[in-house]
Amino acid sequence: MRNILAGTLRLWIVLGAFAASAQIPGRGPEWEACVAKADALLARMTTPEKIGQMVLFTSTQILTGAATNASPLEVEIRAARCGNVFNAYTAAYVRRLQQIAVQETRLKIPLLIGFDVIHGYKTTFPIPLGQAASWDLDAIEKGDRVAAIEATAGGLNWTFAPMVDIARDPRWGRIAEGAGEDTYLGCAIARAAVRGIQGTNLADHSCLLACVKHYAAYGAPEAGRDYNVVEMSDRTLREFYLPPYRAALDAGALSFMSSFNELNGIPATANRFLLQNILRDEWHFPGFVVSDYTAVNELINHGIAATAYDAGRAALNAGLDMDMEGSIYHDHLAAMLQKGDIQMAQIDDAVRRILAVKYALGLFDDPYRGVSEEREAAFDNYPQAHLDAAYDLARKSFVLLKNDQNLLPLKPGLKIAVLGPLANSPRDLLGSWNGLGDAARTKPILDAITNANVGGSTTFAEGCDISTTDRSAWQGAIDAARQADVIIMVMGESADMTGEAASRSSINLPGLQTELIRAVKQIGKPVVLVLLNGRPLALEEESTLADAMLETWFPGTEGARAIADTLFGKSDPSGRLPATFPRNIGQVPIHYNHKNTGRPYHGNPKVKYESRYLDTPNSPLYPFGFGLGYTTFSYGDLKLSQASLSGNQTLTATIHVTNRGARPGEETVQMYISDPVASVTRNVEDLRGFQKISLQPGEGRDVSFQITVDDLKFYNQEMKYDWEPGEFIIRVGHDSSQLAAASVQWSKD
Repeated sequence: MRNILAGTLRLWIVLGAFAASAQIPGRGPEWEACVAKADALLARMTTPEKIGQMVLFTSTQILTGAATNASPLEVEIRAARCGNVFNAYTAAYVRRLQQIAVQETRLKIPLLIGFDVIHGYKTTFPIPLGQAASWDLDAIEKGDRVAAIEATAGGLNWTFAPMVDIARDPRWGRIAEGAGEDTYLGCAIARAAVRGIQGTNLADHSCLLACVKHYAAYGAPEAGRDYNVVEMSDRTLREFYLPPYRAALDAGALSFMSSFNELNGIPATANRFLLQNILRDEWHFPGFVVSDYTAVNELINHGIAATAYDAGRAALNAGLDMDMEGSIYHDHLAAMLQKGDIQMAQIDDAVRRILAVKYALGLFDDPYRGVSEEREAAFDNYPQAHLDAAYDLARKSFVLLKNDQNLLPLKPGLKIAVLGPLANSPRDLLGSWNGLGDAARTKPILDAITNANVGGSTTFAEGCDISTTDRSAWQGAIDAARQADVIIMVMGESADMTGEAASRSSINLPGLQTELIRAVKQIGKPVVLVLLNGRPLALEEESTLADAMLETWFPGTEGARAIADTLFGKSDPSGRLPATFPRNIGQVPIHYNHKNTGRPYHGNPKVKYESRYLDTPNSPLYPFGFGLGYTTFSYGDLKLSQASLSGNQTLTATIHVTNRGARPGEETVQMYISDPVASVTRNVEDLRGFQKISLQPGEGRDVSFQITVDDLKFYNQEMKYDWEPGEFIIRVGHDSSQLAAASVQWSKD
């Protein structure tokens, strides 16, 4: 077992040394060989065997929706009517299912075994939105590598991740599962996630097949309500929502998942424009597309199909290769073929893609991929290297929103009152879609604070719960606060208030939490607010009541240790917001890269006819890219290598950053570009680069960005992706609202 563990850990420890030389799946002679093998096998298959490869059924180990297939799963596999399984795990169970496929069926075609490994398998990492707040691509990639190592030991070879949906509306619960509001950051994280999941060799036993979801524009539902309709222009779709999917494809992802939503009147599961015209014809995607859970069936609810038969025909004609749990392909494809409503070539194309991916995974050479109970048991006790990786990403994800009078970091030896419904709830640290994360193995925040407060005393009172008006613990919290030197209030959302089917019409702290903060503030002691949540919250009042505020998202297995170490200064908060925090719900949707109007607001409330609110500023409470630390950084003047350029020349933008504080710290230097005049209206600015640097006290460093015409491109009036000559403003600084600027002229020749 020691050799198994050491070998797998070494994979991610040396990740940076060999990732650059990895073969990107789906390209080159290796992929062509997989396609040729798929063709050879396809020629031997009967129609029912082909259809079976297009079917994905759930096991009953975990149900993430209603099971639709009446026949037992093992019966379906044995009859070659189901070629893929999800929600099946553990080495013993997976080996049994795989054994049926490769020993008891005519052609011995192995199974894809899928699972939602979203932010960890056993070792739980911060939710993806929290990971995005780290702006640390190496840490994100290592986190996904750890998850893949653990998941493959449990028998999996496929994960339904990464989710790369851009989301600008925090009411949507699944904003927790993505990288936030920005396309550039989302693309960078999509590439890192695919590299971590798929590793450097897809056939390696520690690598999973990635599934990019949810294609497309799932993160922009009307009213922020999950599964709801999406309406947007082709320009907005292509410029801001599609690029992260393309980035994941370019990184080598070989499966995509269609989204639940409709897009401009056509559900994604039956949307040929998305699945064929863009994904295959424009982007040349070589892999397969699977539906989301029963999404083919839901075409009836959408209103584009009257029957299950019609729904299946619409999905296949659009280019959907695999039906997740709907039983529609399973039940109706043969009849469609017999009636001439579909062609055998369509089935062959889908099956060819699925089989080629199975060959690329090495499943035909080793269907079990080294799965054994011994290998699985090596991760039962959470290897320290995996815990350390989870801790590192957790601490890097924390965003210090406020720190009046440098209240943080705290010094040990204090009388501390820890209050709030989330302080002693390890389950909520894990967040939604937490794989096999074990709350029983997760330390609560209260214990971590108690251990860190060496020489002091720590008392706890819940005060209130998450969402009810129960006041039975109220007075105990007030009494504890009165006896304390410092009050730490751990508040936010429960884990099940974010994620799928967890949209909220209010993004305030639920229940009596704000009222408790208000009551405790009147005592006159310093108040630290530690937030656990899966979305940007409206914290306007809380920001006036708390003396310090630390955003920790849902930080995972090692979250409590990371929180305590940050509160007491063993670790510095270095996270930056990946999504804008509004002042109130009335500002939603809100994002930093908005456009001007014909009457932009110039800051004078006495001027009536400008685009503004009467009752609140236009500006957010905390802007995209924002985050404080335990030291301060100053920025010099922004210097450009040239005042004017032409054609394909490269511009260098350089700025000097200095650590002016007494502690070492990390700063994320962000670069934005503005295009003041163009043939179509442009955003006020767009992120086009970032660098995370570490500086010792008093240390300064020049930070440079290389800018090319690719950074200037957009979709013009003719919907051509190009750039136009003129003035461009380069902006570099601490966040999207604190930027030094310099102007450059760029001509075509």
